Amino acid sequence: MDTRSRRQFLETAASAALVTAGWPSSTARAQGSAPVSRRFTQDLVCGAIGLRVPQREAVDLAARHGFESVGAQGADLLTMSEADLAALRDFMAEKKLRWGAANLPTDFRRDDETFRKTNAGLSDFAKAVRRAGVTRVGTWLSPSSDTVTYRQNFEAVSKRLREVAGILTGEGLRLGLEYVGPKTAWAGKRYPFLHTMAETRELIDTIGVKGVGLVLDSWHWYLAGDSVEDIQSLRNEDVVAVDLNDAPAGLAKDQQVDNARELPVATGVIPAADFLGALVAIGYDGPVRAEPFNKALNALPKEEAVAATATSMRMAIALLSAPAP
Repeated sequence: MDTRSRRQFLETAASAALVTAGWPSSTARAQGSAPVSRRFTQDLVCGAIGLRVPQREAVDLAARHGFESVGAQGADLLTMSEADLAALRDFMAEKKLRWGAANLPTDFRRDDETFRKTNAGLSDFAKAVRRAGVTRVGTWLSPSSDTVTYRQNFEAVSKRLREVAGILTGEGLRLGLEYVGPKTAWAGKRYPFLHTMAETRELIDTIGVKGVGLVLDSWHWYLAGDSVEDIQSLRNEDVVAVDLNDAPAGLAKDQQVDNARELPVATGVIPAADFLGALVAIGYDGPVRAEPFNKALNALPKEEAVAATATSMRMAIALLSAPAP
């Protein structure tokens, strides 16, 4: 990104902050604009904003830019010595940083052979991240297939994830499942698969393992046509992790493409205040992180990308007038 484009991106983010900082959420309006208490954390996941950095550097970035939690990088934690891990835990405690969630390393979306191979090391992964103090693991669900029908897909995925969940919960880890909502993602293949909150909750019920819940993304929530009431029907324990994003302006819902998003409250297309207010209403206490898949953000230098993300997250949270947890 050239200097002018970088400046324009940062100026746009700053302008959005000024415009949106005064927006009250529906929750605040219902309570006469009284401050709303929140339990969730402002979370940094470096990979979600295009950065590939080691775990310790990710923790440093989170601390320097005022985040309250940081995503766990399982591959790094798996190779850390006890001494390095102890030092990392001490540093996080000093900076009052919590862990967010780790990404599930198992590929359960394709065939049985791929599942068996990628699931073989899950027990070691689970032990390593739990040793670090992580309690949450998340993954996403493919919204369509060219080769298997909805029912075949549902049966295979529920069976595989039941095995995955058994391993994770045995180590005290919760598993979150993220549905993919855009029509452009699920209508492009022969057999659409689940792409709404209701369908994902049916899958979770079928898996039948306590500790399995949702990874709830404002992008997918909005494009799936889910509502504030759908979130309010959940309990805190039903939500494992949350992604907060905005959508490009000027596009109909059915035209939105999954890898072209915006930072939180950048455009106001997705009602962030109502989304976050619903999370507050159910007492959600996990990580909330930005995952914009945004080319302009990805082109920024490391510190600027993290700073821009921190600013957008803070201005979204400011809509609630919420104190830090």
